[in-house]
Amino acid sequence: MRDPERDALDVRPDPDELLARLQADRQGGRGRLRVYLGMAPGVGKTYRMLEEGHRRIVRGTDLVVGFAECHGRPNTVRLLDGLEQVPRLTVDYRGVTLEEMDSDAVVARRPTVALVDELAHTNIPGSQREKRWQDVEAIREAGIHVVTTLNIQHLESVADAVATITGAPVNERLPDDVLRDADEIELVDMSPHALRQRMRHGNVYPPERTAVALDRFFTEPNLTALRELALRIAAERVEGQLEVTGGAPLPLVTERVLVLVDESRAAPRAVRRAARLASLLHGALIALVVDSPAAARLPFDRQRDLQQALDDAVDLGADVVRVEADGAAAGLAQVVRTRRPTHVVLPNEPASGLERLRHGTLAEQLLRLDPEVEVHVVDVRQG
Repeated sequence: MRDPERDALDVRPDPDELLARLQADRQGGRGRLRVYLGMAPGVGKTYRMLEEGHRRIVRGTDLVVGFAECHGRPNTVRLLDGLEQVPRLTVDYRGVTLEEMDSDAVVARRPTVALVDELAHTNIPGSQREKRWQDVEAIREAGIHVVTTLNIQHLESVADAVATITGAPVNERLPDDVLRDADEIELVDMSPHALRQRMRHGNVYPPERTAVALDRFFTEPNLTALRELALRIAAERVEGQLEVTGGAPLPLVTERVLVLVDESRAAPRAVRRAARLASLLHGALIALVVDSPAAARLPFDRQRDLQQALDDAVDLGADVVRVEADGAAAGLAQVVRTRRPTHVVLPNEPASGLERLRHGTLAEQLLRLDPEVEVHVVDVRQG
């Protein structure tokens, strides 16, 4: 953290802060969302959020702490000094007194910025809203900007994969759209070895919990996988920002593997091939389902086969995308334009002679749409 005494000498208005105030004063203006994203507890997300609070106060921002969960970490607790904290709600639940953020009090206080920790947190039963991210949305609707924190395992699209990797269920989940709609995402990164060392030094959990945590959730392989997920999400966000800057399309900096999931017998093998490819390329895996009129008329057993292939894709960590279109080609065209995959894996479904003469194979139609994409056609046969 910067030296407060030195910072106090420089009180020149920050243009970003002036813009934030103007936006907050506009009637009906919606607050911005900034997310500190980390691979696991203990990497320093809350610390960074509170550091940002001190920097903004020095610049003259009206800022409050809506909720900060310091977990008894002395260095983090000290950062609360000098920051205004909105009193929390106390709730009696099953004979235990618990605390929650008072989102109504935050809105009534009307600061320019509110710091709100643990975006994926589940509120105590009986609270006004079920999830903290819903409280944050209410605060933003009041024109208040929010700075928050999130661990990657709580993201809905990766929660099942994380549970498989770590062997621990992920009970608190955040819809992907909440993170996707954030105005800013900053990755708080740390090597797995460094995080384990921080834990051994007692800077994350008390000693009685540290040994168990290191042997179970915080193993080197688990943390490496979680870090890869966090880095991938951050890289995809950067790509998305590059794509909307205007001008000619910019090259992708990460690989994306898209697999078409249909009712064909080749679909399960296509899903497995796509998952292996995504793993080798350290890229994202996207499973596409096209809801077409023909798909709606499928007999029960074919619909069951499609759902089984889709379940396999989810188990392998795929981000599922469903689109409505007249057919597979039209659905692929929609998703290829928006997701810009670098590889597309298609189950081989032989077309009739007339259909092939009129339109070509699905792979040929896709290559006409995007000649840069690599297309892999997988048949039901092995070898």
